[in-house]
Amino acid sequence: MTEPASAPGIMRTVRFHENGEPVDVLRLETVPVPEPGPGRIRVAVHACGLAPADWALCRGLFPGSLPRGIGCDVSGTVEAVGAGVTDVAVGDRVFGTADFAGQPSAGAADRAVLDHWFAVPEGLDLTRAAALPMALSTASWHLARLGLAADRTILVNGAGTTIGYAAVQIALVRGARVIATAGETYAEQLRDLGATVVGYGEGLAERVKALGIGQVDLVFDTAPPGGALPELVEIVGGDPKRVLTCSDVAAAPEIGVRDTFHEDPAKRTDDELFGVFPEFAQLAAEGRFTVPIAATFPLADWRKALEISLTGHARGKLLLLPAVDAD
Repeated sequence: MTEPASAPGIMRTVRFHENGEPVDVLRLETVPVPEPGPGRIRVAVHACGLAPADWALCRGLFPGSLPRGIGCDVSGTVEAVGAGVTDVAVGDRVFGTADFAGQPSAGAADRAVLDHWFAVPEGLDLTRAAALPMALSTASWHLARLGLAADRTILVNGAGTTIGYAAVQIALVRGARVIATAGETYAEQLRDLGATVVGYGEGLAERVKALGIGQVDLVFDTAPPGGALPELVEIVGGDPKRVLTCSDVAAAPEIGVRDTFHEDPAKRTDDELFGVFPEFAQLAAEGRFTVPIAATFPLADWRKALEISLTGHARGKLLLLPAVDAD
């Protein structure tokens, strides 16, 4: 029988004990509340973002000790700090990333241990803050690898994804010219941001050419795999090294396109991955940066969020709100 979430010293968490399909291996359990080790903090989770990366972890990506939790993106209130932590105190509002590799649970829980965290600025609520980490770090790191600069024209393929939507905004803030491929869900919002929007799918190269914008310097591909890479290479004049994908990593090596897993791991520094967080959290607080939220769910309804995510058509971030059903 499941103990109540409010019982002292225990909490609920969604995690897996073996690798496999997430619908088969994930379950909601009650476990002891974790203690933060050196250089870590523990938060009472307000919101936790789910992403396709969570399902890849279930299937065996980045194998490690089990059990393991899901939910990397977290916002909440600091409850405890580990040795050596001096930049936050109990009661502070923070957002960041769960220590999914070093703990037997992660963000999809009543409590979470974080390995990276940042203050939530005034004006930014904790729900919106939880949507930021993965989209922001992934987009900013890939744009840095591409060498984005103010004098460049970049095409973001799949700008309706959370990573793509973040990438469009980052590129515009950095002064680049942005072409975004997207469907109707976010087309108008992307235009309002300042991007030139074209439809995705077959014939993309011709549609981009018809814009009359001139040479496209770089392409960041965030769209679900669909055979677009050859046209994306054509759009940048035939040079596959000017295309970087974070999604179609299986097809990329065959045509020379760069992909996430073949970029130099030594260059994945904390500064590159997380250095932009304070800047863009402040922009989010001012209403100048956002990651779209598709829906929120109580922690007990995590399977509903999973089912929507697995369709590939979430159309925004899916968030669990553990406090909603904690009592």
